[in-house]
Amino acid sequence: MIDQSTVQKIIDSAQILEIVQDFVSLKKRGVNYLGNCPFHNEKTPSFTVSPAKGIYKCFGCGKAGNSISFIMEHEQLTYPEALKYVAKKYNIPVVEKEETNEDIQEKENRESLMIVSGFAQKYFTSILFDDTEGITIGQSYFKERGFSQQTIKAFELGYCPDKRDAFTAHALKNGYKLDFLTQTGLTVANESYKFDRFAGRVMFPVHNIAGRVIAFGGRTLKNDKKIAKYLNSPESEIYHKSNILYGIFQAKRAITKLDKCFMVEGYTDVISMHQAGIENVVASSGTSLTVNQIRLVKRFTNNLTILYDGDAAGIKASLRGIDLVLEEGLNVKVLLLPEGEDPDSFSKQMNSAEFNNYIADNETDFITFKTKLLFSEAQKDPLKKATLISDIVRSISVIPDSIIRSVYVKECSQILDANEEVLYSEISKILGKKFDDNRKKEFYANSNTSTQSTSYQQTSTPQVNKQNNICEELEKEITSLLLTYGNEVLFTARDNDFTGLELEAHEFVTVAIYITDSIFGEIDDLEFANLLYRKLLNMCFLFLDEGKQIDLQELTHHEDGEISHFAAELLGGGYTLSKLWERGDYVRNTTEITLKKAVPKKIMEYKEKKVDLLLKEAEQKLKTTSEPEEQKQIMQTYLNLKRLQMHLAKSLGDRIVLK
Repeated sequence: MIDQSTVQKIIDSAQILEIVQDFVSLKKRGVNYLGNCPFHNEKTPSFTVSPAKGIYKCFGCGKAGNSISFIMEHEQLTYPEALKYVAKKYNIPVVEKEETNEDIQEKENRESLMIVSGFAQKYFTSILFDDTEGITIGQSYFKERGFSQQTIKAFELGYCPDKRDAFTAHALKNGYKLDFLTQTGLTVANESYKFDRFAGRVMFPVHNIAGRVIAFGGRTLKNDKKIAKYLNSPESEIYHKSNILYGIFQAKRAITKLDKCFMVEGYTDVISMHQAGIENVVASSGTSLTVNQIRLVKRFTNNLTILYDGDAAGIKASLRGIDLVLEEGLNVKVLLLPEGEDPDSFSKQMNSAEFNNYIADNETDFITFKTKLLFSEAQKDPLKKATLISDIVRSISVIPDSIIRSVYVKECSQILDANEEVLYSEISKILGKKFDDNRKKEFYANSNTSTQSTSYQQTSTPQVNKQNNICEELEKEITSLLLTYGNEVLFTARDNDFTGLELEAHEFVTVAIYITDSIFGEIDDLEFANLLYRKLLNMCFLFLDEGKQIDLQELTHHEDGEISHFAAELLGGGYTLSKLWERGDYVRNTTEITLKKAVPKKIMEYKEKKVDLLLKEAEQKLKTTSEPEEQKQIMQTYLNLKRLQMHLAKSLGDRIVLK
């Protein structure tokens, strides 16, 4: 146990901003700092750190606490373990009482595996520097690769003796249990034998984001083709290769500082580039990129450049996986190195400034790179070209930002010599199907929950102001458009003549902005009568007021069961533009074109019906009111409504006007 005075010293020394910035990329926002929450997936930052208060708070998932609780939550540590972590960061000596046998037995299996892995790394490093075999074989290899002593120590490289069980025997002699040695994969054993998995290999420790060793990669120095060149630790409780990137611990500060991450393939690529002065580099270690690895990068930057060594077959095989990067909203670029070069060899030919200049001059955005790479093979074959267009469209469709999608559509249409409208149409189909599939899943999931919850059963029929339920259907259509297409761009400066807007070249109006401005921008009495639709409209307005996009996940998982259930039901029911198309109101070309017609028309239809109701109410009040002052106010309201009615009638028969 840690004595109380030491605990207090650790707490007093811990700076919440410094602690969190080791794991999350933060930007200053007023007196606080804002970033993407590390505890749940989000595209719009809602994770706030307050240095003055010494706390963090996520307004998305609700996680909150201080520097110690952050480490506990993020690293899955116990309270004493988190205190030790922070103490080590601030060089505070920890005074502990002697552990009892019971305390040792209660230690989590996870921590035991961490300890064994840390012990193994120190052993392998000591063999590399202090043992004759390690010096003559291990160090010779690293020197041949051009690694300096400083680099070797920074990455804690090592060497495992070429003996059957040298490490295992040493570990057992020092009191480490065979069970933990086999769980980490350091030892291979059964009832009749045990031996070192990495015997005769130079060792590359794999660190987690906090710097603790969780696994190893070992390279053989023998020329025997029957022996695998690289051998990696098996999956364990502390190591899941799909969740980690090699070099992330050494690179995270540089990635945050430079707001950019380079992705390479192997251990030596990372180490060589790091030694050349390019420290913001990580490796996928030969595996296809996973969502968790991409999100690990996204904690520190949204800018990712992937380096390829010029092997066309290898590049084509990896293209599909990069769609995952686009889907997570990262800005992805590709750098193709000269033929015969890889990041390891190329980084040794120039200093960091020269390498960075080369990257800046030669990196290409992924969509353009992919289009040009594949188009050279397909341009003379119509079938191959059609397949290529479908492939490119799928990649563009996963990009969450509609503006970025539109830029790529224009560029790719020129490269592929394909009509923009055709590309938009295909993207619309893909997005529509994907959205409907996701909504249906959420709808059925919520429906299953609703059968077990009385409160949810009650929300299947939304509360309605019976007096004005004549607007119910239009309110539902508008709410559906708002939730389904709220973040889509509706009008830009090029639509000024069409809409009567006066937008600058860089300005745009989304569906959500148009709807909320239209409802809240006229008169208060235009608010929705249906109380549930009104709640959803108000929540969307708050998203926009805070400079955020509409977060569908937050709505469908809202703590208010009425909102979450009905949002999922509404979105999962397919009640969107398809209803408008079924009526024959519009011709379906692209989502963008259809929205330009559907959204303004629905708003004006709603306003027209609402104004009719309000005029009737005003007329009724005039008949029953005898007070002159009150009659004057009602008449003024009546005249305002009449002017609005005339304006709407003109707009419905003429052109679209925002207000």
